[in-house]
Amino acid sequence: MLDKLQAIKERYIYLEEQMADPELIADMGRYAKASKEYKDLQPLVKAYEQYKQLLGNIQTAREMLRDESAEMREMAGMELEELEPRKEEMEEQIKVLLIPKDPEDSKDVIFEIRSGTGGDEASLFAGDLYRMYTRYFEEQGWKVEVVSVNEGTVGGYNKLVLEISGDDVYGKLKFESGAHRVQRIPKTESQGRVHTSAATVAVMPKLEMEDVDINKADLKIDTYRSSGAGGQHVNKTESAVRITHLPTGIVSESQDGRSQIKNREIALQRLYVKVAEVQREKYESEQAAKRRSLVGSGDRSGKIRTYNFPQNRVTDHRLEGDNKNFNLQAVIEGDLEPIIEALQVAENAEKMKEGAMG
Repeated sequence: MLDKLQAIKERYIYLEEQMADPELIADMGRYAKASKEYKDLQPLVKAYEQYKQLLGNIQTAREMLRDESAEMREMAGMELEELEPRKEEMEEQIKVLLIPKDPEDSKDVIFEIRSGTGGDEASLFAGDLYRMYTRYFEEQGWKVEVVSVNEGTVGGYNKLVLEISGDDVYGKLKFESGAHRVQRIPKTESQGRVHTSAATVAVMPKLEMEDVDINKADLKIDTYRSSGAGGQHVNKTESAVRITHLPTGIVSESQDGRSQIKNREIALQRLYVKVAEVQREKYESEQAAKRRSLVGSGDRSGKIRTYNFPQNRVTDHRLEGDNKNFNLQAVIEGDLEPIIEALQVAENAEKMKEGAMG
């Protein structure tokens, strides 16, 4: 492990020198890439320095155990009792830091919330989820752009499409994809009975063409008139966009945005995600022995979380034991960090297990 950490530190020093090179500074693309890698390596290099210092202190204490003075030997023994457990803790931290990051984790996202089963109550719950996420986004310091809004008939939303940009957006929000179930007494319920409704969340990383194996010549782009609510604008302009990836036959479309440019961008993002999924599935089928991640693929059909209002409890069904339940009041007010951290820990543990098996 020390050899690997030393090699990472050497790479870190090399990047530091490169970033002072005027030629690299002049190339914004290369400079941004080097700067990101440098920033990503910082926590690992810092942990390595602390670990080396700890190993040095342990070595000194062991040498003191051979001292003629009984007092010095006693001091050395006490120091080792404190240092040895810290060594094990640091090794575990470093193992987690060494887990390769998903390159998509740093991407911005397109974030969709849709009401599911449950009629008006599902729309109201979609509105509650929107408020919950909005508070979380603000806490993270992320930029939010509302792309489209389809309001429910009694409040809440039938569908919302947002763009979220900032640091490590997809890395945190990827766990939110799936079906969110709510159990509570609706405002319209006169008998006081608890109803179950649902809303779905879809989180798509914003991909560029170079992130996915797509040739621009393989794309067929059509425009057409939007349908549904939207007034005169909808009927008069061909703002909706349909994009076909000719080699795979994958079709993606959007009429969510108010302009053709916005719809083209959304349709492209959806296409990139679909093509990337096909390419990923092909790769994973070739690597059939590789174990499936605990957190899963975020399939919309999979119920991931239940918000139980009578019991003031949120349960994340991908987690186990006592770690799967959270305080509903805190979560609905936007305190999602404990859930996301627990899911990240579970994902990292699974990756470490896969690494050990590999």
